[in-house]
Order: sequence, then C-alpha cells, then structure tokens
Amino acid sequence: MVTDRDYRLLADCFEAETLDARGFSHVDHIGVACQILQRYDFLDAARTYCRALQGIAGKAGAPDKFNLTVTLAFLSLLSERMASTTHETFGEFMEKNTDLMSRSVMGNWYSPDRLNSRSARTVFLMPDRFNA
Repeated sequence: MVTDRDYRLLADCFEAETLDARGFSHVDHIGVACQILQRYDFLDAARTYCRALQGIAGKAGAPDKFNLTVTLAFLSLLSERMASTTHETFGEFMEKNTDLMSRSVMGNWYSPDRLNSRSARTVFLMPDRFNA
C-alpha cells in the first residue's frame, strides 16, 4: 500500500537538484512526477523533471541511468492517468493505478531492446509495440 506522503517538499528538493538519490524509490519518482505535473503544464513539467533527473543522476555518479524515452513516456502515461482517474489523495490515485508500480509497465508499448538502447537514453523513441 502506498501512503499519502507529502511529496511537495521532496519535489522542491528534486527541482533544486539537492535530493539525495540514495533511497529515492520508484514510488518517490511517481510522487514527485505527480507534483511537478500539477505545478506546470505538460511541456514545462517534462522539461523540469528531465533536467532535474539528469542533474541528480549526474551528481549520484550515474549519468547513464537517465533514459529520455522512459522518462517522457512515463510522464505522458502519468499525466493521462492523473487526468482520467478520480482521486483525492496520492494513495488513492496509486490504489487505482497499481500497474504504475511495475517497472515493466513501459513493456506494453516498448520492446526491451528499444527501451534499453543507447538512442533511448538521449532521443525520445516512439513505441514499437502497440496494444489493440
């Protein structure tokens, strides 16, 4: 179960690139992304989130972990779900969207080879799998 942790302060630290990447979980990524998507229109949110994530990954000594395709595709999915899911809290949102907890959710649209390619890290790649 996901708690209703207040992600506002964590999102502030994330944007300022002062967040310690150690202990920053997948759920924390989602919570921070939700906050940033609420603060800005989608394009500004995507720019803000990508810039901060790249900076944090670089400071953590893992700049190659940043993947533009994964980040933009996940932000797009998250934005769509936020708009279409009636929810009052982050915990409620996550209870209604449990598939977002899976690190393999992008596998619905992307093959592992494409998603893990060198190109995917620096260029947004279109999906190569399509669900009917």
